[in-house]
Amino acid sequence: MNMTIAVLGCGAIARTHAETLKRVDARVRLCFASRDLTRAEAYRRRYRGIARYGEYGAALADPQVNAALITTPPAQHLDLTLAALQAGKHVIVEKPAFLHAADADRVEAEARTAGRTVLVAENYAYKPLTTVLLRELEAGTIGTTRLIRLSALKRQTVSDWRGSPAIAGGGALFEGGIHWVNLLAGLGGEIESVQGYRPGSQNGPERTMVVVVRFKGGAVGTLHHSWEAPARLRGLSLSQIIGDRGTLVFESNGLFVKVNGTRRRLLWPGFRDIRGFRGMWRDFLSTLAHGTAPRMTLSAARRDLAIVEDAYRTANQGSR
Repeated sequence: MNMTIAVLGCGAIARTHAETLKRVDARVRLCFASRDLTRAEAYRRRYRGIARYGEYGAALADPQVNAALITTPPAQHLDLTLAALQAGKHVIVEKPAFLHAADADRVEAEARTAGRTVLVAENYAYKPLTTVLLRELEAGTIGTTRLIRLSALKRQTVSDWRGSPAIAGGGALFEGGIHWVNLLAGLGGEIESVQGYRPGSQNGPERTMVVVVRFKGGAVGTLHHSWEAPARLRGLSLSQIIGDRGTLVFESNGLFVKVNGTRRRLLWPGFRDIRGFRGMWRDFLSTLAHGTAPRMTLSAARRDLAIVEDAYRTANQGSR
């Protein structure tokens, strides 16, 4: 594939994407940009990039660059996305895509004007677990969905920008929980209402949230998300989808799915791409090369951001 991607930001997630891209399609050329030129050069050498830049604008001005992969903290995403589009580049932006759902509307309009594509790197939409669950639901294995209960509990400390709401955009639900919000919304369909609950202290960025959603089809979904739960086995926990004819019980991260419905069986979604990054990049590269519609759309990212916003707002209000 004749594609050159400039990675803006040289942190941990940039490493994940660079390593994944080399496995998915080694023909994709990479460049690296950082406000620290030494860091950008280190990434260029490590991942055999073709260029490095000491500022993001220089990468966007390079005519050999086709697309920008934005891996900086969320507070910078909107400005860099708009700058990339105005420079004529496609954009892949890390999650959470933007600080506000309304930002996606502005980006969509700019992308339409520029004739370019904006993709959101929400890997949970591509996890083998998500594929298996959707397949079972569409097959009617457990009948009509009544309740979706997601458990995402672990203890996670943050010592970098993720601990600053001004840079990260919010607390644990926004930075990490957006993954689980995407999974919940993807499993249940169109959402009618959202209610958030914040246990414990109301001071500082939240680290534990409960989100309750009502779907237009009548089902109710709950997400229990925490970065301060003393979870065993590094955060492994069980979630459920309950229907009127059976249940799907699954390890939240995707290790297994137990089907108790029209048929009883144990499914193993797969470990090779358990986080979904390879499937995501295959889809993204196809979209950029052939103009196909991606599985993870900008409108889905907007929906996810709106759910988080509603959860925060209603938690602050106490009730809706």
